[in-house]
Amino acid sequence: MIRFRTGLVALVAALAASAFALPAVAHTSARKATAVTVTAGKPSEFRFTLSKKTVPHGAVTFKVTDKGALPHDFKIAGKKTKLLTPGQSATLSVTLKKGSYPYLCTVAGHAAAGMKGTLKVT
Repeated sequence: MIRFRTGLVALVAALAASAFALPAVAHTSARKATAVTVTAGKPSEFRFTLSKKTVPHGAVTFKVTDKGALPHDFKIAGKKTKLLTPGQSATLSVTLKKGSYPYLCTVAGHAAAGMKGTLKVT
C-alpha cells in the first residue's frame, strides 16, 4: 500500500509540473515599423506625396522632407513634425490601428490649398 501511495504521489506531482511548465522558446510576432517617405511641396507647393497610401496596422515611421519653397509640417493621428524649412527633414513615429487617418499640413491655408489626404491602415 505504501508503494502504491508513493507511486501515486509521484505521478500526481509529475502531472502537475507538466501542466504548469513553460515552453522553452517564446515566439513573438513583433514586426518592424512600416516606413513611409513623405515629400512636402513637390510636385507642387501645396501637395504631399507619400511612398505608400496603405499600410498595415502597428508602428509606422514617416520620414518627411520639405522639397518646396515654403515651410511645411506633417500631422497625422494627433502627432506632427516641427515646422520644416525647405530642404529639412524630420521623422515622425506613430502606432496606428485599422482604419483611415487624415493627414495635413497645419500651416494656415496649406490644407485648404490641397496639402491633405487620407492614409488607409489595414
